[in-house]
Amino acid sequence: MTNNNSDIQSSRRHFLASSAMRGGPLALACLMAQKANAEPKKPNLGTEGFDLKPKQPPLKPRATAMISMFMQGGPSQMDLLDPKPILNELHMQKFPGKIKYDNAAQASSKVFGSPWKFKKYGEHGTDVSELLPEFSTIVDDALVIRSMHTGVNNHGQSIYAMNGGRPLAGRPALGSWLTYALGTQSESLPAYIAMTDPKGLPVAGVLNWSNGWLPSLFQGTVIRPVKPRILNLQPPPHLDGEIQSNYLDLLQSLNRRHAEQRTGEHELQARIANFELAERMQFAADEATDLSRESKATHAMYGLDQPETREFGERCLIARRLVERGVRFVQLFTKNQYWDHHGGIVKALPASCKKIDKPAAALVKDLKQRGLLDSTVVHWGGEMGRLPVIQNEANIGRDHNTYGFTMWVAGGGFRSGMHGATDEFGHHAVEDQVNHFDYHATLLHLFGLEAENLTYEQNGREQSLIDGQPAKVIEKLLA
Repeated sequence: MTNNNSDIQSSRRHFLASSAMRGGPLALACLMAQKANAEPKKPNLGTEGFDLKPKQPPLKPRATAMISMFMQGGPSQMDLLDPKPILNELHMQKFPGKIKYDNAAQASSKVFGSPWKFKKYGEHGTDVSELLPEFSTIVDDALVIRSMHTGVNNHGQSIYAMNGGRPLAGRPALGSWLTYALGTQSESLPAYIAMTDPKGLPVAGVLNWSNGWLPSLFQGTVIRPVKPRILNLQPPPHLDGEIQSNYLDLLQSLNRRHAEQRTGEHELQARIANFELAERMQFAADEATDLSRESKATHAMYGLDQPETREFGERCLIARRLVERGVRFVQLFTKNQYWDHHGGIVKALPASCKKIDKPAAALVKDLKQRGLLDSTVVHWGGEMGRLPVIQNEANIGRDHNTYGFTMWVAGGGFRSGMHGATDEFGHHAVEDQVNHFDYHATLLHLFGLEAENLTYEQNGREQSLIDGQPAKVIEKLLA
């Protein structure tokens, strides 16, 4: 009898102990479920399953595509689109204020007046330098923003800010965010294309079109300035035709079987999608980049008949053809430091302007006449501007300035005219300042996106293009 009671007591203790072990996690699970029900899950405004199928943004969009002409190095705003008469009045005299130099070793306190004349054009009386005669013909379609600001004077950091949201390397580029959110209308061309200069990559190289920590499906695809435009796209002759088709069918079958056993591996899914896109591109990419299909009049409009403008004109024309075929985002880069005129600015700046002026204006005109400008944002500008004083007195140039610089945009819901102002010397933005994150928030808004809600979870943290910065949609920039 005693033994039986002892067994019963032992069984009771075992039951209670085991119940406690089971009940604790069960109670915790119930509490977690209640919390989940009380706090609705944040909606996913990005892509589901990470594909490039077209997606409807949460807001009504005004823009559906973008072409960005990135003038790496920093165009001199007071010599192009932000005239400062006082600089000419004080030419070669001591600057009457404080200057934030980047290169103190070559710094000078002498004011440098612009050697070029300005005139007012269009219904808004937009000031345009004689170095940009073709831009003067499209001012009524463009908005000149004179109050851009990143506040980080190094090229790399300011490029990261303008193109990736913060002055830090490794973040997704603007084109990656747009294609992550919206996909593309084209099934046979990449959603995001980068077009490089034949004389070299810009500062930061491939990071300019990196997907960062977004899936690799959203990385920019490079179209080269010379043929073959896309490397390794066409098969060798002995593998062309049915042989390649059979090989790709087998590869697709193996890849799909492999992926089915590894659900949730987004990089694997992106790699398979890129393989399949590459097959379709073998036909579509050649057609899209074939400029012989354009008229002689179109070639002349873009400057393809002139040696100074031919190369950049070809890229601008290809950009129009890509957007016309459903590509979401195209970015054209000038070579490393092309606009970084620390010295020799009197000769170098006119040459830089000559290369891009006619093609850039033609791009806006061409999009407009084809009914595409209303839905396509066109951007022209760099990561910084220049200072009002001389750098390198032996070979006059201007140093970096990220506290007040100029760029222009057209189409896609932006208004025309001028916005913002720098101080009387062109050093600091003092009126209607546009920070890089404000520009991004406004741009995303035109695409029907809310900057704070366009997020991607990375290492347990919700990441975004604006990344918690006090970004605002600037209504004054909108049509």
